[in-house]
Amino acid sequence: MFDKYYSERIKSTPSSFVREILKVTQKPEIISFAGGLPNPISFPQEELKVSMNRIADTFGAKIYQYSTTLGLDSLRQYIVDRYKKIWGMDITIDNVIITTGSQQALDLLGKVFINENDNVMVELPSYLGLLQVFSMYKANFVQTKLNDDGLDIKELKKTLKTYKPKAAYLIPNFQNPTGLTYTKENREKVFECIKDEDMILIQDDPYGELRFEKGERIPYIGLNQSAKNVYLGSFSKIVTPGMRLGYIIADKEIIKMLETAKQASDLHSNIFGQYMIADYLLNNDLDKHIEKIIKLYKTQATAMVSAMEKYFPKDVKFTRPKGGMFTWVTLKEGTDVMELFDKAIKRKVAFVPGHPFYVKQENINTLRLNYTNADENTIVTGIKSLAEALNEI
Repeated sequence: MFDKYYSERIKSTPSSFVREILKVTQKPEIISFAGGLPNPISFPQEELKVSMNRIADTFGAKIYQYSTTLGLDSLRQYIVDRYKKIWGMDITIDNVIITTGSQQALDLLGKVFINENDNVMVELPSYLGLLQVFSMYKANFVQTKLNDDGLDIKELKKTLKTYKPKAAYLIPNFQNPTGLTYTKENREKVFECIKDEDMILIQDDPYGELRFEKGERIPYIGLNQSAKNVYLGSFSKIVTPGMRLGYIIADKEIIKMLETAKQASDLHSNIFGQYMIADYLLNNDLDKHIEKIIKLYKTQATAMVSAMEKYFPKDVKFTRPKGGMFTWVTLKEGTDVMELFDKAIKRKVAFVPGHPFYVKQENINTLRLNYTNADENTIVTGIKSLAEALNEI
């Protein structure tokens, strides 16, 4: 009825597959491995209540008023201090802008960098939220295969030579959807390949803090070696997703352009949430809180992997995550994952079929499972039901 009024931009943008699936999983009897939902028991609710009361008493009307586009200075400074401490990153507050979640960060980057038919390199498979956002700006996606250690270097070189991408979007830590992490050696090889290319490198890192094993963190690709590096972070996975607060770290010139784009989008992100999260971060031990989340998620991931090893058919392969929120399942060739999805739903289990993580590919035989939003017993029950569905197809 209204088709002639819609823009070509919106008509060419797919709806979020996960958001559609989540409508199905709202039923309480459904065991959902579909959404990338943090476990509610990980939210520091009592501490946040204290912060809410404290900011109301301390800042009064400021927490309810319009604010600056770049974001609350104390929150931006906290980000600067943390990234300097952990990574030795050479940044100041002028390199940081607060966004309404990582999803807005992607949208702003699309507005600032992407023209119609610009080549954008992404992983194969890649985060469906990025594919949806950059589709709206009519990017031409070029997918580069992932191996167990990170990007396939031979294929990367071919991609760079053939397509000369304007930008690349990578998730080096506990990648969504696969759960894979680039090794230090792979990151160094990737940077050697791209350091002389005329392109922007976007590194998204919503899961990097959720490392199951203690030890040295693996540095970002080309850390402190290129002004064309753009970093994305979020408080959704380590504090609370409901406040919708993320951030972008980039060169000051890029931040100025992002500021202009954000002014046109929403003026500024939720300032009440910024004050509250800043107060929480400045008055609590974030690392201690993250340790609790890691312990919880590691237990859940172990339960899922153990259940899959026990109940899944032997020809089904899956990743064994060392952090993050997901595992990636590869079925035998020719398996119809949508048929599996239908059979699983009948058994009251939901997952995300692999289709939305690819660009223009058919015969997809992969799926993503989330383990963070269910307890161990529920995970085992759900995996057993999913195994029964697998044995039927």
